[in-house]
Amino acid sequence: MINKFNFLFVTLFGIGKISKIPGSIASLFTTIFLFFLFQILNISPNIILIGIIIVFLLSLYLVNIFIKNMDNKDPKEVVIDEFIGQSIPICLYEVAHEGAKETNEVLTFYFIMFILFRIFDITKPYPVNYYDKNFKNSIGVIMDDVCAGLYVVAVLVLYMVFTT
Repeated sequence: MINKFNFLFVTLFGIGKISKIPGSIASLFTTIFLFFLFQILNISPNIILIGIIIVFLLSLYLVNIFIKNMDNKDPKEVVIDEFIGQSIPICLYEVAHEGAKETNEVLTFYFIMFILFRIFDITKPYPVNYYDKNFKNSIGVIMDDVCAGLYVVAVLVLYMVFTT
């Protein structure tokens, strides 16, 4: 039972087992899921942010258990890290822009955040690559995506500073 829960958690309910581009599919799923929570259900960004912090903390433990006996310490089926990394810019965008927003604006920013996150996650600029190369445990698996998400936040903050 614990192993099945762990598998479902780290593979984001099996998304990680999709044979082609599971990371991108997990990021897209996360973007759509968060759009639904924020824009359709109108859940407070602070509540969702707390949930993502809980997922992050659980991931640190559960990913280590999942990869413990594997040679590859960052297997492609582990996509909970994409969920966490993609959630960071979306949640911070929602916290910063709480209240009524135009749907077109939200969709545009969500799309930009998705594309930027995938670019940073795939190209792995420093320090994203530092975690990926130097930590062969859950820290390396998760923190490279956290850094990629923070790069997206930095780009959006710079955009907002220079356009307002």
